[in-house]
Amino acid sequence: MHKEYREHGLEILAFPCNQFMAQEPGTDAEIKTFARDLYSAEFPLFSKIEVNGANANEVYRFLRSNSELYDAKTKEAREIPWNFAKFIVDRNGKVVSYHNPKVDPIDLYKAIEEQTCH
Repeated sequence: MHKEYREHGLEILAFPCNQFMAQEPGTDAEIKTFARDLYSAEFPLFSKIEVNGANANEVYRFLRSNSELYDAKTKEAREIPWNFAKFIVDRNGKVVSYHNPKVDPIDLYKAIEEQTCH
């Protein structure tokens, strides 16, 4: 997907997180090597962060608070349930959609095309 749409402006940003049953215990360098070697990941891979709780990274505070995870009544955002949650953000920085970890990236092609090819 990244190779196909990067010329149209798609950026995939990966943020490893060890908050989900300690599935990312390695160092940043080990995680990057794993992603590059096993999955041929060519997109930016950031340092390990927290996505939930008091120490949640600002990026994820923004994403959660500006997506369907946000509850206007309670003024709180639900937590990311598991690794590989996905957000689509438009060129202006607006969160367009949130997709739970079970959504296969292949199923996001139409949504990606709407943001990159228009």
